[in-house]
Amino acid sequence: MGKRWDYDVPSTEIWAECLRVLKPGGYLLAFAGTRTQHRMAVRIEDAGFEIRDMLAWMYGSGFPKSHNVSCAIDKSFGHPNRGRAIPTASTYQASDVNKENKLTSNEVTPYEPLTDEAKNWQGWGTALKPAMEPITMARKPFKATVAQNVQEWGTGAINIDGCRIGEEVTITVRNGNSGINGRYGKDTRVLVKENPIGRFPANVMHDGSAEILQGMGEAARFFYTPKACKDDRDDGCEMMEARGRTFAFQRCSICGKQKVNVQGSACQCIDPQWGDAFEYSPRQNFHPTVKPTDLMRYLCRMVTPTGGIVLDPFTGSGSTGRGAVLEGFRFIGCEMDADYIEIAKARILAAEKAYQPCLIFD
Repeated sequence: MGKRWDYDVPSTEIWAECLRVLKPGGYLLAFAGTRTQHRMAVRIEDAGFEIRDMLAWMYGSGFPKSHNVSCAIDKSFGHPNRGRAIPTASTYQASDVNKENKLTSNEVTPYEPLTDEAKNWQGWGTALKPAMEPITMARKPFKATVAQNVQEWGTGAINIDGCRIGEEVTITVRNGNSGINGRYGKDTRVLVKENPIGRFPANVMHDGSAEILQGMGEAARFFYTPKACKDDRDDGCEMMEARGRTFAFQRCSICGKQKVNVQGSACQCIDPQWGDAFEYSPRQNFHPTVKPTDLMRYLCRMVTPTGGIVLDPFTGSGSTGRGAVLEGFRFIGCEMDADYIEIAKARILAAEKAYQPCLIFD
């Protein structure tokens, strides 16, 4: 979408300021793109943090932006028809999981190469389907033991029981060779303890979509929440002016090209076959990468001590703030874009009303 975060990450100096204001043992969670995760982690580490883990937020609704190689070869030979995308995300043009919500009912068909050179590369592309967003988990170093640090500063630990997954009771057992049977005794399973309800939280989170569950198994094994829905995105923004232009499109089912506002010809097909018109409409919350509130609640709860403060130096549309106040934490947010500030304030205030505590914006 032409955003700077697609090719750059915050500087070491910014992470050094985060390190400065954190208490010893305080945690940092930083989302990144898969192509820039390495740069993010290195800069965080260079600022003085210790990298503790990498979390993965997995989802099934990503749409591949892959370059069709055989189509590009045909074009290099002067053929004007750009063709269709390789249908790897969906058999339909839009990436919405539910067929009835898709922007168009035009089915995606594979591109048919027109030259011998292109036929050798039919089905090849240049990108994979995005299905995971990495999150660097880092911690401010401390000199004492964990026990000493949590008692002095209240930081340095992860809220394991507060983030357990599911409702099952898990049992920890120890195999033989124990003190009961002697060091080299027979293999005997000995009950050690029954764990609290729920599975131990993992460094994987997902959106519960069919594509993800098919490969991962039970939904209860990992924390899951769907991507931000319209109600989540626009909560608190109902009275704000919708932003963005309204576009009406029709797409040619032969070559895939679009004509905007349903006027004029947009392709060179001899007999274009235009599908149904569909629209992109303005919206109150027009931030392009809104995180689900439930995901941010989970992450805030995982690393923030009771009564603690959550700081988000890149607040955007305010999902971190919503998660923080709904979990009973105080929140400080920083954002440079004045429009996003208004969206964040409206969304966080809506969450604050649901939770009750007083929240003051400066």
